[in-house]
Order: sequence, then structure tokens, then C-alpha cells
Amino acid sequence: MPYYIGDVITDPKRLIARTPEKFEETGIRVRLNTRVESIETDRGEVILENGERLSYDVLVMGTGAEAALPDIPGTTRDGIFTLKNLRDGINIKEYIKDNGCRRAVIVGAGFIAMEMSEALRNLGLETSIVYRGELPVKKWDPVFSGVVLEELTKNGVSFIGHHSPVAVERGSDARLCLVTDKEKIEADVIIFALGVKPNTRLVREAGLETGESGAIRVDSSQHTSHEEIFAVGDCCESYHRVSKKWVYTPLGDIANKQGRVAGRNIAGYPMIFPGIVGAQSFKMFDLEVAMTGLDERGAEKSGYSPASNIIWGSPVARSMNRGQKLGLKLIADRDSGKLLGAQAVGQSGAVSRINILSACLWSGMGLDEIGYMDLAYSPSFSGAWDMIHTAAQILEKKL
Repeated sequence: MPYYIGDVITDPKRLIARTPEKFEETGIRVRLNTRVESIETDRGEVILENGERLSYDVLVMGTGAEAALPDIPGTTRDGIFTLKNLRDGINIKEYIKDNGCRRAVIVGAGFIAMEMSEALRNLGLETSIVYRGELPVKKWDPVFSGVVLEELTKNGVSFIGHHSPVAVERGSDARLCLVTDKEKIEADVIIFALGVKPNTRLVREAGLETGESGAIRVDSSQHTSHEEIFAVGDCCESYHRVSKKWVYTPLGDIANKQGRVAGRNIAGYPMIFPGIVGAQSFKMFDLEVAMTGLDERGAEKSGYSPASNIIWGSPVARSMNRGQKLGLKLIADRDSGKLLGAQAVGQSGAVSRINILSACLWSGMGLDEIGYMDLAYSPSFSGAWDMIHTAAQILEKKL
């Protein structure tokens, strides 16, 4: 959605995977604007808001997630938005255009906030990010978060750290005023990008189990605690292959895979969802930012003894370099030498390295293997010794 808001994608129809009409062509009836009030698992029925009952033999929960809003006064005012779906994106873009917005505030500093900062700057809005912490994208190492902060500043985005929202009021010089615990910040539009939480009201009321994360508990076939009910996507947990725990990681690619697994199992073609390693990335202005696996804190919680190291180098061969820098961090287990996680940031090459290291995590590879694995070499894409090789060899020596 940030790419639609920022006019990189101009037609919202390109963001629709399948229309209701296409579903109908394949025999699937779609009922929009229809709220499910409850599920009666003992009778195998779904009760709609109008009292209608739909019986089922198999039920799939794909209720997704809800965007978080702080419990403060004023969040229902016009010009206050969250961004979770296409309708949110359309509403934001229309509001900015129709009201001639000049100033925007984003509350939060995760990767959606980063993408939105670029989108709003592309539209010419004066943009500020308000965050309770010191640096953006706290999942990444502080060194890499500092690089992200530099990119924001370079592109005219004001980052206001150590500020927590207290209320939203009417502005004096703009439509709105965000009141924080330290000052008042005026804006024409305010977007809260504070993450999401799983939408589990229906399943909790129906007595289905949820996991430690608060999301729906499933097994590797996407069954819930009721054999005839499946759950997929942002409402349920996934098995993390590195931490060996069930976690909540609401990402679109994971949702797609879980949906296919559930569909095959329902159709009688057994399949399991093999899990995740936590790979994720975002682009912000001229910067690629990516990560996979665990950081040091997550590794310790999972029973590992982590060691880590950051190196800086070139995403291409030095002879081809035109000033590009790439930072790469590896985290490994001191006892076994197994790779546990990786992070990268740079103008190019960050996502491609993390994708390779995600495959290494998936396979359970150690630093000794990674340091000498066969990668495609061309000066336009890396040196003969890729940064992955170098990072793995350096960290292995530290263990």
C-alpha cells in the first residue's frame, strides 16, 4: 500500500489478487460486508450478524490482524489513519489529495513507517516520524538502525525520538495536533504505524486455543485445536525453524503458503507447512534493509549461546565499486557454530545476501560450510570472496 500511496503504483486494481467475480467463476461464493458474529463449534455453524446460520463440515479462519491504535483521546478524528489493507491505502491517498495536505506525522518506526515516510515524501509532504525509542527499526542492530536514521534525515524526514503520544487535538496551524509527553506537533494527516495484533475474537469466544503470542494455535497442517477448523495467515502462529518455537510473524508471503497448505489438506492431498526462519526486508529511499533468523536476545531466549559480528564491504567487486557500502551482521551459536541469524543494510545487495543466508538457516548450515559455499561470481555482483564468505570466516574465528 505505501507504493500506491506514493504513486509508484498508480492503479489500485493492480493490488487486488482476485476479484469476487473471479472467485464466482470458479464456483466460490463471496459475501462482502458480512460480519460473522459467532461460531457454534458443537453444531458446526457460523452465525452472521443478520442471524443467518451457515453450516460447515470444514471451517477456515483467515481473520487476519488488526492495526494497533494507542488508547489515547482523539484517535477517531478525521485525518487519523492506520494502514492494514487496500481500503486504508485508498482512504489515505484520497484524504491527502482532497484536503491539500502539506504536513504528515507517522507514529511508530517499524518497516511500514519507513516505507510510508518515503511514500509521503514522494507526494511532497513535510514528514515527521514520532517514536518512543531512540532509533528506528529496533529489530535491527543499533549500528544498522543508525544507517536507516541517516537515510531518513538525508531525504528530509524528521525523526523525533523519545516521544510518546498522549492525545490528538485540533491543530491551530494545521488540521491536527499530536500531543506527546514532551511537545505538540501539528500535521494535516497522522498515520499510526504501531504494528498489528491477531484478530482472534471469534476463535477465543468459540473456545479454540491460542498460543503464547496470542495468535491462534495451529499444527503443521494448519489445524487448530478443533480438527475440523483450520487457521491461516495473520491470525495464527508459525513454527520457527531456528528458535524451535511457535511464533507470531504476520507477513503476506507466510499467509499465502499457509493458505495453500490448508487448502491441500482439506482437498485430501496431505501437506505440512515446514515453518519459517523469519526473513523480512523493506526498501526506503535508496536503502535496502533486510534480516533473517534470530538476533542475540532471541537466540538467548531460545537456549543458544550467541556470538555476532558486523563487517562492512562492497556489494560488488572492488574494481566495480562506485561508492556503495554494504553492512552485514551474522549471529551464530558458540557451541555448535550454527548460523542463527543475519542482518544487512546497504544501497544494493542487502536483500540478496539475506535471501542466501535464509536458505542457509533453512538447511541448518554452520559457519564452516557457509564460509566456503559455492556462490555465483561476477564482478558486477560480488567479489570472488563474497561478503557472506568473509563474514562467516571472521565470525567462526571468534567462536
